[in-house]
This record gives sequence, structure tokens and C-alpha cells, in this order.
Amino acid sequence: MRVFGFAGYSGSGKTTLIEQLIPRLITRGLTVSLIKHAHHRFEIDTPGKDSWRHREAGAHEVLITSDQRWVLMHELRGAPEPGLSAQLARLSPCDLVLVEGYKFADIPKIEVHRAALGRPLLHPGDPTIVAVACDTPLQIPLPCLDLNDHDTIAAFVSNHRDARAARADVPSATLPGSPR
Repeated sequence: MRVFGFAGYSGSGKTTLIEQLIPRLITRGLTVSLIKHAHHRFEIDTPGKDSWRHREAGAHEVLITSDQRWVLMHELRGAPEPGLSAQLARLSPCDLVLVEGYKFADIPKIEVHRAALGRPLLHPGDPTIVAVACDTPLQIPLPCLDLNDHDTIAAFVSNHRDARAARADVPSATLPGSPR
């Protein structure tokens, strides 16, 4: 599995961008999964439904299944939040995992930036940011992608994934800049 992330401040458009990229990446023949990190308490269950009642009663895990889908809810009940690598291990095999959030994870990522938010750029302090998708042109040392050009961003993600896969097949001693 290759992993590629999207980082940015709240309101920058990460979710909207990823929503547009998933079908474009699937069209390229990739099986795509997603991990979204939430910084707050969230609910995916409806109060009063059986699964909610079981969870509220203290069940450690509740698995709901049907002929259309299944979902596993796991309550931490005070345990520490698992890191990204632990969450990646829970996913079924796929070609590409997109990650929204985990702003400072050690994975390649695109910074999603909107100038109107008035927030500073993240990339100067994060060497894992490989490009910036923004709504205004920026003079930066990284590729600056038009936030509204979803086809170009999908191609960038796919090409970055393919380039990393190709580099993984080459012994490290032959990569430029590699220690010998």
C-alpha cells in the first residue's frame, strides 16, 4: 500500500478536494482507501439504534454488517489514540491510502492552502509536504497546483505514488544522494 496525505487548516478544502480525487484515482485503475483523522469527538451511530445502545452499554467493539457494507466501531474507553501506522494496519489491502489530517505524519502529502484564511503555509516546517494545492499562485520552491484542477492533482498523486514505487524497487545504493 502506498500512503499519501493532505494537510491544511480547517476550512481549506481538504475534504472537498479528496472527494474529487477519489473517482479520478479509481479511473486510473487504483483501489483507494481513506483514513480521516478527527480532532474532536465524533459519532457515526444514531442515538437510540441497537448498535448505539450496545456501545453505550459498554461494548468494547460493535460490528454492524449487512449485505451492502459493514462497519466496526471500537471504543477507546480512555486508552490512548492509536497512531497512523496502527490505523493503516487495520485497512484491507489496496493500492493507495489517502490520509486527511495527521498533519505532521511522516508521509508524503499535499498542503491544501486558501489565502483567504490568512493562515501561514505549513510546508516550510514540514519536509514531507511535496506540493501545495492553492487557490492563488504562490512563489514557493515546491510544485504549486491549482486547487480547482482536480485532474492535475490526481495525476500528481498518482505519478508521485508510481515514482515512489519505482524507487522502492531500486537498491538504495544506486539512488542519487544515497549513502554508499
